[in-house]
Amino acid sequence: MSQQQSYLAIVNPAAGGGRTRKLLGPALERLRAGGITVDVAETQRAADATRIVREAYARGRRKFIAVGGDGTSYEVVNGLFPQAHTDDRSTLGFLPLGTGNSFLRDFSDRGVEHAVESLISQRKQTCDVLRLRHRGGVIHYINLLSVGFPADVATLRARRFGGNGELGYFISIFLGLARLQRRPFPVRVEAETEFDRRRCLFLTFNNSKFTGGTMMIAPKAQVNSGLIEYVRWGAIGRLGLIRNLPGLYDGTHINHPLAERKSVRRVEFDLNEPVDVMVDGEVLTLHCEVLDVLPGALNVVA
Repeated sequence: MSQQQSYLAIVNPAAGGGRTRKLLGPALERLRAGGITVDVAETQRAADATRIVREAYARGRRKFIAVGGDGTSYEVVNGLFPQAHTDDRSTLGFLPLGTGNSFLRDFSDRGVEHAVESLISQRKQTCDVLRLRHRGGVIHYINLLSVGFPADVATLRARRFGGNGELGYFISIFLGLARLQRRPFPVRVEAETEFDRRRCLFLTFNNSKFTGGTMMIAPKAQVNSGLIEYVRWGAIGRLGLIRNLPGLYDGTHINHPLAERKSVRRVEFDLNEPVDVMVDGEVLTLHCEVLDVLPGALNVVA
């Protein structure tokens, strides 16, 4: 089988609490039985996937499989871009063996089973890639970036409760509610003349619908629309948020009087300092400047 028909699987063995390595063997056997050639490279530390993909891309590889969670996919995408934007389009498949696999829920809730079937049948489509320029450089992503409450919860979990599994997630939500902050993140979206400096609960900039596994933060998002789905929820109170939390899981929160959504091509930030952001499951602190979209820059097998 030629290199163009083979994949390099980037495996994060620590994903899913270490279960990725245990589940990988059977999944690879199914792919190979289905006629897919797969080479494997394991990561050992943070940012390894980005380095491995960047080096493989320079050697001519164009087909990759992210094996793990959303964070693994994020690192793979940042190994492909920005170079893949100017060269021929790369292809990214998934084996969702990690904890969070939000991106794939836009296509199916069947997880690994759906992912394997898609790879064997080569069920691919174009996908936009969102590009954030910040004061320290540039990052790329395919799921979403958020600031405010979701980023606060993700930051708490990553920095204080990362080893506590689902319990750590619920503790982080509880603490996030207890210290609830409503603050401005000044942004100016396409076609607006002024920066929006109103206080808010959160802002999200989405390419796909889901985050946190099953939370449908952007129900109108489409991965190949050529647009950023911008969702804003205003300065709702603690009790109001608790009452409306179920709406974050079925997408009805966008009907709340304090919620807004727009589909745009560009967003500018006017931040005074770096802020915590949650991007494709990863927590970063960035001084955001400009966000735009690379339409159809990636093929995804999903």
